[in-house]
Amino acid sequence: MSESSIRLAVDIGGTFTDLVLHLGDRFVSTKVLTTHDAPERGVLEGTRQVLDQAGVVPSDLDLVVHGTTLATNALIERKGARTALVTTRGFRDSLEIAYEHRFEQYDIYMERPEPLVARPLRFEVPERIAADGTVLMPLDEAAVEALADRLVSEGVQAVAICFLHSYQNDAHEQRAREIIARRIPPSVIAVSSEVCPEIREYERASTTVANAYVLPVMESYLRRLEQGFKDLGSTAPLLLIMSSGGITTVDTARRFPIRLVESGPAGGAVMALTVAAQNGIDKALSFDMGGTTAKITLIDSLRPQQSRHFEIARAARFVKGSGIPVRIPVIDMVEIGAGGGSIARTDQLGRITVGPDSAGSMPGPAAYGRGGTLPTVTDADLLLGWLDPKGFAGGHIDLLPDASRKAVDETISARIGLDREHSAYGVTELVTETMASAARVHAVENGKDMAGRTMIAFGGAAPLHAARLAQKIGVSRVLIPVGAGVGSAHGFLQAPISYEVVRTRVISLRDYAPDAVAELFEAMRAEAEGVVRIGAPSAELHEERIAYMRYRGQGHEVRVPVPSAAFGRGGATALRLAFEKVYQALYGRTIPRLDVEAVSWTLSLAERRQLPDREDPPAAQPAPTAQGRRALLDPCTGTAVEAQVYARDLLSPGAAVPGPAVITEAETSTLVPSGFVAALNRAGHIVIERTA
Repeated sequence: MSESSIRLAVDIGGTFTDLVLHLGDRFVSTKVLTTHDAPERGVLEGTRQVLDQAGVVPSDLDLVVHGTTLATNALIERKGARTALVTTRGFRDSLEIAYEHRFEQYDIYMERPEPLVARPLRFEVPERIAADGTVLMPLDEAAVEALADRLVSEGVQAVAICFLHSYQNDAHEQRAREIIARRIPPSVIAVSSEVCPEIREYERASTTVANAYVLPVMESYLRRLEQGFKDLGSTAPLLLIMSSGGITTVDTARRFPIRLVESGPAGGAVMALTVAAQNGIDKALSFDMGGTTAKITLIDSLRPQQSRHFEIARAARFVKGSGIPVRIPVIDMVEIGAGGGSIARTDQLGRITVGPDSAGSMPGPAAYGRGGTLPTVTDADLLLGWLDPKGFAGGHIDLLPDASRKAVDETISARIGLDREHSAYGVTELVTETMASAARVHAVENGKDMAGRTMIAFGGAAPLHAARLAQKIGVSRVLIPVGAGVGSAHGFLQAPISYEVVRTRVISLRDYAPDAVAELFEAMRAEAEGVVRIGAPSAELHEERIAYMRYRGQGHEVRVPVPSAAFGRGGATALRLAFEKVYQALYGRTIPRLDVEAVSWTLSLAERRQLPDREDPPAAQPAPTAQGRRALLDPCTGTAVEAQVYARDLLSPGAAVPGPAVITEAETSTLVPSGFVAALNRAGHIVIERTA
């Protein structure tokens, strides 16, 4: 795609829908409230606005890149399709048996999340394939035909097919789909050998069911969105951002919508990666705080943390095993209910609590004047003087301080006997501490630390809370990128077209055959390239090969990059050394004389995108002139101060802005507390550093 082309990025969040239009030499952006009843309506409304701002018409668009929380919300809110599961006889209850353990061992009131498919809609058919792919019992086609009639009579809207060991031999799944497709549209049938061709029956079934559950929802939405753009007059291709940080075609998104569950946050991590390269940052902490959630990602050596396991709709916050597991390529991040719209209350012990529920876009925070009566983080920010009531969300929303005062007074101050200002300060302190705790836990779980990291903060609310969060977790440098208020949408425009293929083939290094593994990767390359070339027909491609390996007898694997030497003579030794290097880094030791095996293999294929070169720091400039002053409460000292107010677009690179200060722009504001100093670098990013 030419740099001079006109590209639109759209990110649907829980509160706002962000749009960024790239016109080659400049960006134009806007925010509109998310229309949850019909998300495409907000997208199309925002598209009209941003095109009008830029002075272009819909037919000028060359590309639209889109990220949405629709699949995630359907899973969390249980608003997906009426789904049936078809599985091997004897395995209908694997969704409820799950891991056969309690995620909270001593909690007698512990409740697991209900399966997406209730037991009456889980059906068994006679068939059996062994772990090596041989057929032990042929598929009973007559039973499948009878089942197809029953699925129709039960009013089933989507079907998930998951047979035992189909990752080794998919013949039975494919034949069952052919039979059921005579009565059920094939577009709403998901088979596990395509959705998640990996070992581990429960996770494979869970992923396939989740994919089927959102198939009709996403297909209907994407169809309405495509038609909406056509009605506007645009014929631009529509691409979707995936949880892995790559983008893919609409057709692929329709088949595997489960790969879109973390699409918006993944775009933010891509943007943070680009900013890290531009500023020579080797160790970064990506911090994205929007209206509904906050997302934290670790980036080391210009690579975000990657994973193939993700949990949706956890019943217990931060507790692994309490959600719906899906195995998809995903940028590993921690996501918590701590956004601008997170609702504040007091509990029975007189303590302030914040989130995880959000006021969203309707009714929204009390300050929005749309019917909300409960205080939120945005209401607290407004009462502390951190927000301009007339300049919020690019001036599209006038905030109502009186409504915020009433909400805080009635819900918090009157109940615990704390004055209004300290009640609001308590809300902001608690939400920041929640984010700090999540960041610490996430770092420890990944064997990382916070020392020496630079925080890259974006999203509508992050620049207000970033400095205080940095102080809490021991980070001394914060960077607020250009376009921070719509950061994830900017990331969409920087993401490559990509696709990942996975195969389970358990291979001991004692029996390792380089030629067989090379043939496996060649087949995976062909499948991935078939998808990528649809969106990038002539682009240079970058390939990454990964093996998930373990010591024999262990229950889980570590992610090991496959070296090129693994395909030649001595390949087993090269692969073992690569495994031991990763294992040593994670656990501080290796285990001698123990057999090593690879369980699954993945191949990622992506457009080769050149990261920007590092920018030199600017020369020091005279102190800038403030555009005004504002009384506010300093988050780092807890005292009332007079802060200087600066417009970001009037600052010169290298001009220092000492705290306390507020730097304003269209979609957000940056708070520089006492003990910090801010300055623009050559790329226009705000760099905030601790001085005390």
